[in-house]
Amino acid sequence: MSGTRNPVTEAELHAWLDGELPEERLADIERHLADHPEIAQRFERYRAQRAMLGQCFGPLIDQPLPDRLTPPFTAREHPNPASRRWSVAQWGKGALWGTAVAASLLVFVAGGTGGWFLRDRMAGGAEPPTAAFIADAVAAHRVFAVEVRHPVEIGVEDEAHLVNWLSKRLGKNMRCPKVTRGGYQLIGGRLLADSVGPVALYMYEDAAGRRITLYIRPAHNTSGSAFRFAEDGGVRALYWQDNGLALAVTGELDRDTLSGVAEEVYGALNS
Repeated sequence: MSGTRNPVTEAELHAWLDGELPEERLADIERHLADHPEIAQRFERYRAQRAMLGQCFGPLIDQPLPDRLTPPFTAREHPNPASRRWSVAQWGKGALWGTAVAASLLVFVAGGTGGWFLRDRMAGGAEPPTAAFIADAVAAHRVFAVEVRHPVEIGVEDEAHLVNWLSKRLGKNMRCPKVTRGGYQLIGGRLLADSVGPVALYMYEDAAGRRITLYIRPAHNTSGSAFRFAEDGGVRALYWQDNGLALAVTGELDRDTLSGVAEEVYGALNS
C-alpha cells in the first residue's frame, strides 16, 4: 500500500495474480488496486492475456515436441517419445531453446494474438482486433461499470458535446448508438487511452442498474470483420471491426442478449 512503511511491490502484485500472495497482504493489495485504477487495469490485461495463453497453448502440454524444435533443431532419433513432451523440465534445457521459447511468448503477449485470431488469419479473413484490445475493453468495463457517483465523464444530457468531443479526440465521426435490447439506455461516456491512443467508452444501464459498455478505438484496417466472442471471469465481450473502428460490447450478461446488443449497435452505426 503506497505511502506506508510496507508499500505494495510489483512482485507482490504478480504473486497476487498468480494466487501465491500471503493472505496477510491480500487486504493491502486490494486497497492498492482500488486506489490505483490504472494499475488495476494493467493487471486485468495481464489476467486476460494469461487466460488466452492457457486457452491457446494448454492443449500442447501433452503433445510431443517436434524434432525440428529440439536443440540443435535438426531431426534426430528419440528412443523414448516421452522425453520430448512439453514440460517444465523441458523448458529449462538449453539456453538457446529457452531463449527461443521466451522470445516466442514475448511476441505473443506483445502482439496479443489469440488462437481464434490465428485461425482467422490462416483462413484469409480480415484482420480482427487484437487480444490486447479485448483485454483493454474488459478492463475498462470492470473499472468503470461499478462506479456509483462517476460512471461516466459526460452524461447523456450533454450527448451532443460528448459526440463532438470524442469525434475530435479520436479523429473519427463518432456517434452514440442507441440500445433497446434488454432495456438498456445510454447514460453517457468518457475518453480513455490505451497503448495505441485515444479510446471512446459509452456506458448503458438497464432498469435494474446493470451496465454494459461500448469500447471504440480507431483501427488502421478499414475493412470489416465478423462478430467474435470472448469471455473472462464472467465478463463477456463481442467485438468486431468496421469502417476504420475496432469495437467491443462488454458486460455480465448472457451471450444471446449481448449478441442482440452488438447487432443493434452495428445497425445503428451503419444506418
